[in-house]
Amino acid sequence: MTSELEWVLLAYRLPREPSTPRIAVWRKLRRLGVAQLLDGLVALPADARTKEQLEWVADEVIEIGGQATVWIARTATAADERRLAAEMAEAVANDYRAVIDEAAQLASTGGTSARTLGRLRRQLERIDRRSFFPPPERNHARAAVRQLVAEKAKEGAAR
Repeated sequence: MTSELEWVLLAYRLPREPSTPRIAVWRKLRRLGVAQLLDGLVALPADARTKEQLEWVADEVIEIGGQATVWIARTATAADERRLAAEMAEAVANDYRAVIDEAAQLASTGGTSARTLGRLRRQLERIDRRSFFPPPERNHARAAVRQLVAEKAKEGAAR
């Protein structure tokens, strides 16, 4: 049984030195939430947005003297697709857990500032953008941040 989901793949190679461009490319790929298949081969579920994003990264790799090719593919088996999706979900689950933990810590200490709430919301949005296979932690993190916002609103109303 083959998979139903298409993936956009980026195969790339960059010179070892200088390391700064290589690090910049990796950080961009991480922000996109790619699954690292092999060294120099990453994947995202294919849609117009992810394809365009990996095309931009490929252009950047070529501009800095590397090689890059973007591919559209399917996994050979549904089991491979499930494994890849589970790996991607677990990667963002860790980030959601960090938000949950921070929200719990802030709730226990009280006095959460509007600035801190804004930062947590932005952090949650960044994680959501790369959460292609949302884990259960997503809902828990959203609920924890909503609870902090509600507590802040009650605190403001009591003044």
